Amino acid sequence: MKENFSNSETSEIEEFYTKISKKVRQIREKKAITQLDLALDIGIKSVAFYSNCENNRYGKHFNLEHIYKIAKSLQVDICYFFSD
Repeated sequence: MKENFSNSETSEIEEFYTKISKKVRQIREKKAITQLDLALDIGIKSVAFYSNCENNRYGKHFNLEHIYKIAKSLQVDICYFFSD
């Protein structure tokens, strides 16, 4: 009997979150924007929470609303975060 009812392994999902976070960090740093400035711009009042999402710490990650707002703030197409 199949114990894992998901079509994706946990490690695959973690790789997905890591890929997106790395791209967010890459663009943010390229544009010389601090974590605090970007966090505030997208409506996150805690730079610690934002940092945890960007670094995939403590099981924190960006959700779709965050990604939408980050793309808008950094002036990049949202598809960039999901492309290879």
